[in-house]
Amino acid sequence: MTAPHTLRVEHLDAALGIQTGAPRLSWQLPAGAAAQQAYRVITDNGWDTGWVGSDRQLLVPYAGPPLASSQRVAWQVQVRTDLGESPVSEPSWFETGLLWAEDWSARWVEPGTMPAGEEGDRPAALLRVELDVPAPVVAARLHATAQGLYEAFLDGARIGDAELTPGYTQYDARLQVQTHDVGPLAPGRHALAVVLADGWFRGQVGITRATDQWGDRTALLAQLHLTAADGSTVVVGTGADWRSSVGHVVAADLIAGERWDLTRRPAGWDAPGFDDTGWDAVAVVDHGYAGLVDSPAPPARRVEELVPRSVTQLASGAHVVDLGQNINGWLRLADLGPAGTELTITHGEWLGGDGDVTVANLEPDLPFLPHRLPAGQVDAVVSAGVPGEVFEPRRTTHGFRYARVEGHPGPLTADDVRGVVVHTDLRRTGWFTCSDPRLQALHDAAVWSFRDNACDIPTDCPHRERHGWTGDWQLFVPTAAFLYDVAGFSTKWLRDVAADQWPDGTVANVSPSPRHEGREGPIALLNGSAGWGDACVIVPWEIHRAHGDTDVLAENWPTMVRWLERAETMAREQRHPTRTGEPAPHERYLWDTGFHWGEWLEPGEGPGPMDAFVAADKGDVATAFLAHSAGLMARIAGIIGEDPTRWTALADGARDSWQREYVRGGRLVVDTQATHVRALAFDLVPADLRAAVADRLVELVREAGGHLGTGFLATPDLLPVLADAGHLGTAYEVLLADGEPGWMAMVDAGSTTVWERWDGVRPDGTPHESLNHYSKGAVVSFLHRYTAGISLLEPAYRRFRVAPRPGGGLTSASAAHECPYGRVESAWSLADGRFELTVVVPAGTSAEVVLPDGTTATAGPGTHTYACTHALEDVPR
Repeated sequence: MTAPHTLRVEHLDAALGIQTGAPRLSWQLPAGAAAQQAYRVITDNGWDTGWVGSDRQLLVPYAGPPLASSQRVAWQVQVRTDLGESPVSEPSWFETGLLWAEDWSARWVEPGTMPAGEEGDRPAALLRVELDVPAPVVAARLHATAQGLYEAFLDGARIGDAELTPGYTQYDARLQVQTHDVGPLAPGRHALAVVLADGWFRGQVGITRATDQWGDRTALLAQLHLTAADGSTVVVGTGADWRSSVGHVVAADLIAGERWDLTRRPAGWDAPGFDDTGWDAVAVVDHGYAGLVDSPAPPARRVEELVPRSVTQLASGAHVVDLGQNINGWLRLADLGPAGTELTITHGEWLGGDGDVTVANLEPDLPFLPHRLPAGQVDAVVSAGVPGEVFEPRRTTHGFRYARVEGHPGPLTADDVRGVVVHTDLRRTGWFTCSDPRLQALHDAAVWSFRDNACDIPTDCPHRERHGWTGDWQLFVPTAAFLYDVAGFSTKWLRDVAADQWPDGTVANVSPSPRHEGREGPIALLNGSAGWGDACVIVPWEIHRAHGDTDVLAENWPTMVRWLERAETMAREQRHPTRTGEPAPHERYLWDTGFHWGEWLEPGEGPGPMDAFVAADKGDVATAFLAHSAGLMARIAGIIGEDPTRWTALADGARDSWQREYVRGGRLVVDTQATHVRALAFDLVPADLRAAVADRLVELVREAGGHLGTGFLATPDLLPVLADAGHLGTAYEVLLADGEPGWMAMVDAGSTTVWERWDGVRPDGTPHESLNHYSKGAVVSFLHRYTAGISLLEPAYRRFRVAPRPGGGLTSASAAHECPYGRVESAWSLADGRFELTVVVPAGTSAEVVLPDGTTATAGPGTHTYACTHALEDVPR
């Protein structure tokens, strides 16, 4: 019998610098174990649970001696299962950060002269201090954060591998602190240095390109703890002895880009012995220590490097680099030319007819903007002519596949360039393969779209806006939770959602919400939309389902209550202006006022004139989400010990109101695909009408030539509701439909990510708005749950179903998911009328297996094979 394994703390593989006194511990059972009967946790600080009779193995709270700041605790676990008593696991560990304000002796400092410039064109500051270390240091930790972005160095070597630190949060309430393992230090003189840039804090953010959203001055807080062999500790922090200047990073902005002038780089500025007497003394400021938090998510990192597919020289002399993949990150150049050479790099997603990079689709041009805004995404560097010079702009990221490099003096080759992929370093948990290359390409594009938009927050796109749109994440999170471990990532973001919530319960469109787009800005009225604000209910629910985390439900309960109370009040007390006469009793549950984005970007549909779009009655969408979220609230209440009665009544009232308003004579009043999908997915229609509603949905698909007609909100549910209503063939037909609107149009156009609009690239080859939105990529959840057939029945896949539903001419498909208990697999093939299936069930779980012919079986831990007869259907093309 093997030992428990895959020990984790919270949702982290490496829990360094956590700020909780009761971290939650998880483990996986020995191979083949059907169930845990008891566990025993032992730590090196004296906590021994003894044998606890429990099957709980996920998120078990630490209950040992109180933890101190900067305390490292090793822990092991032993279990009893149906196989007997296991050996003790290999040790794991967690380490606390600075838990209390009094643990900080460092002071906040600002550059002595604040870097100034036009919006998006401000230099980064250089800050440094030197320190003497009298004795060997066996362990060193740097606790650091900034109002802005910081990058730290010790003796010229970069500290850690986290990018874009301290990360993006609602800075008015929450500012993340990183704890870096600096490693042992030899006695002698050392230098601690930092590059400090605007970042999200005072740089450009969002589609309005607003600046100074949380302040107009950058600042740094850093504290270095040095521990000697005898256990004694020396602490060095930011304070009046630090010096500052402006050096080679002459501009740094997340949207505009980054510019270096390496002829201005102070040689050795980040190493000991540098003469900084000509530098400014920093300004010590009092920003306090309130709101300093850890992150429950991994940091953003340089995750992958891509060798260019090609480098082509244009007639102008410029070079176009094709990475072969649309990414979020930057281009690293290793050949910068002789001293004084100025290189300019423009990043884009598509090429124009002339083979050059086009960025017109990335230029914001919306009714509430004063004029068309620049796309940004332009980096530049002036070479100092020093051998080995490398340009890698780490204070910005870009969404791009193509980059135009101007000014290079000689042939630029693929050996000189790398595409650096940057995103939150999430643990991959889900995979899918199949026999259809186009479906495989679609799945890969959806994965890449999510990777490119998981940059510390879930963004809508990595270029035009880079905003954490609530509606986008609520509809994609079930898909994301299969593909990656997004539990900590979502928890971190939900805390910003809670911080951004208005006093009246309004949930902001985006989180973190800049002031210019929040309740203080000119487009405040666009916040609080149904389907977007409902993220505060739906996202915690989906994280609970995927990871078995009930704390995320309890933590977000107050936010959910305020959101639903707002919707309930608006439904009861307000009425759309187009309604006349005495209100019917059911209208107290009809949510038809306030602004709503509605289905958003249905094929061929545009919002039209802004005033009319804002004023339109979207009660069919809003009331549907009121019923859906209230129903989820009732279920959540039962899990966390709250009274579900109120929310059950609200859900029933909203559902009844929806039926009275939007069902007439057995048909839906709003005769769109999206409305029929929502009616079925949210269980809004009576049971005796479900078949008719599904049949009408199929008719609407036929009227659209076998194509979809949904926008943002309903698209994830379109294929599942068709399949569940007995129209599996139609679901595959829509999935594989050629031309627009549909997913295959993206694949056939050569796109490597999912488009924002169904017509993202027009017939003449012109790109239209973002070509890198994950929202419509939520369709790949159908491949996981229906094609491969993996769906959960109990939270964290403790019990799950494998029920493949072949179609679309596929002859094989497989999926795997690393759930919290272990690896789930489903792999099938179809040949000569014989369907064969292999299922892998992890320890501590069980599976219900359903074959296409209806045969069912129950499977425990291990690998199982099944077979039945099944015909391969023809697929019209």
